[in-house]
Amino acid sequence: MIPFVELQTQFRELEGEIRAAIDRVLARGWFVLGEECAAFEREFADAIGVAHAVGVGSGTDAIQLALRAAGAGPGCEVITAANTCVPTITAIAACGARPVLVDAHPDTLTMDPVKLPGAISASTRAIVPVHLYGHPCDMDPICEIAGAHGIAVVEDCAQAHGSRYKGRPCGTLGHFAAFSFYPSKNLGAMGDAGAVTVQDPEQAALLKKLRNYGEETRYLHTVQGINSRLDEVQAAILRAKLPHLDAWNTSRREIAARYDQALADLPIDLPPRAPWAESNRHLYPIRTSDRDALQARLRDAGIQTLIHYPVPVHLQPAYAGLGYGPGAFPRAEAACARVLSLPLYPELPADHQDRVVAALRQFFA
Repeated sequence: MIPFVELQTQFRELEGEIRAAIDRVLARGWFVLGEECAAFEREFADAIGVAHAVGVGSGTDAIQLALRAAGAGPGCEVITAANTCVPTITAIAACGARPVLVDAHPDTLTMDPVKLPGAISASTRAIVPVHLYGHPCDMDPICEIAGAHGIAVVEDCAQAHGSRYKGRPCGTLGHFAAFSFYPSKNLGAMGDAGAVTVQDPEQAALLKKLRNYGEETRYLHTVQGINSRLDEVQAAILRAKLPHLDAWNTSRREIAARYDQALADLPIDLPPRAPWAESNRHLYPIRTSDRDALQARLRDAGIQTLIHYPVPVHLQPAYAGLGYGPGAFPRAEAACARVLSLPLYPELPADHQDRVVAALRQFFA
């Protein structure tokens, strides 16, 4: 079986560093909001190129807390992409705001800036552009529209560690950015973990209160917060992994380039690649009208694939109350019906990739 992603090889390569990091925490005996979290926050902020990073419990919490810091809450609306993963919507709902959706751009599959003005109302408090699959959104027009309306921009960078837009790192383009360190991300912990990046020191201080019950000093709570703290073990693991992120992203790009070359003549749409975007190649999503048959054939050949994502947000039963129906976002619906993600991770063996390519070429022969 060729797995979609395989995490054991990376662990074996870094086992000594990871075990030393965990042992450091165990020896210190301090497990929440200690030296490892503070050090990772500094190191990750430096790596991204922002003034502050605030470690939290998950990428979903990172979006929620960034929105709360931006002033979103009950009675507000927050705009995001119709073809995002449901956790983006979960975070918007968790802060009490109503999600409002925008269709995808036909080429990049990220939020279409042209559709954005029509979604803005007097209740709009924030926009959450999603750097889907690691491909950056077209951020300049999004930020210009947001600025004209006095609306905050919270980047969803869950899949965009190391991606760049016009040479600028994702995570530095809006007022806030939310990162996930779920184990399969380009920078993954060994459990749930996340962070918010922000330039403003006062907003960073607010985020640190919001993640810890709204506590300003011990047992003095000045805002209503939640419990969402990046624990010391995960922070230490992330510190061990962070220096390798650039090399892993380089490997992902090389593997993706091999796919690009080997599949260029097949009747499929290759992953989006705008001229102003440098993707970290978190995923390699192709599009074909024969998606389901192709996935079945690859499964029979021992090749695991995934669909990111099979059902757009507005057609999820949990969010029927948003009031959208079939046909509301045709590009998002079309993408969800055609997309198929091929195996791609930094340690993917070349012979495994060759087998994937051969199986695809055989299917379309």
